[in-house]
Amino acid sequence: MDEFETERLADPELSDPVLIEGLPGVGHVGKLAAEHLLEELDGEPVRKVYSQHFPPQVSLDEGQSELANAEFHAVHTEQGQDLLVLTGDHQAQDNRGHYKLTDRFLDVAEEFGVERVFALGGVPTGELIEEYDVLGAATTGELAADLEDVGVEFREDEPAGGIVGVSGLLLGLGGRRGFGSACLMGETSGYLVDPKSAQAVLTVLQDLVGFEVDFGSLEERAEEMEEVVRKIQEMEQGSPTPSDEDLRYIG
Repeated sequence: MDEFETERLADPELSDPVLIEGLPGVGHVGKLAAEHLLEELDGEPVRKVYSQHFPPQVSLDEGQSELANAEFHAVHTEQGQDLLVLTGDHQAQDNRGHYKLTDRFLDVAEEFGVERVFALGGVPTGELIEEYDVLGAATTGELAADLEDVGVEFREDEPAGGIVGVSGLLLGLGGRRGFGSACLMGETSGYLVDPKSAQAVLTVLQDLVGFEVDFGSLEERAEEMEEVVRKIQEMEQGSPTPSDEDLRYIG
């Protein structure tokens, strides 16, 4: 296998598509949001990108194996806005891989005529939170103004250390290649998978891009996580040791 390989699965016609990236990160916020879009809007797989920079492993589904990859799906929304959604189970394991993979991802975006890119992720607060704000970053003042119009916040020196991984490079490399790129980051504790933060990010995204998605299943997952948080808080406060059933739920 070469350092990078792109598998062509389908070639649908897309009209002015927007690239939405949701790969694993803090709280799995971006990945949850992207996967929810695909579940609700019936995305069609169009490209798979394989790389030696992904972890050396395969995923298993009922005994069937698949080499680590990132996948693009095409989505036609009822509102007429086409989407190209990038997700997967891994990011690159090294700096060179992050740069080279992001360039490959942008190559696919160009192939489908993408001009705007939205990277989705989480920004850690280090504590459990009640209200979920969405922070943003953008490559142009015009795009930053669009984000502010839908309630996205821009805070000095946040996230601390900047935006790392593919989400950051979609802005850095995307901006250099002429894409209008932005990152939407939902606040999250950083300790747990966070469906509530993913919903906050998607709520902003649908206003920005112009589509609608049902949040029912995401809200159910959020309720399940709230129960997990409650159990953790009880344990931290010195409540009785949880039963085996409780531990299985938390795990």
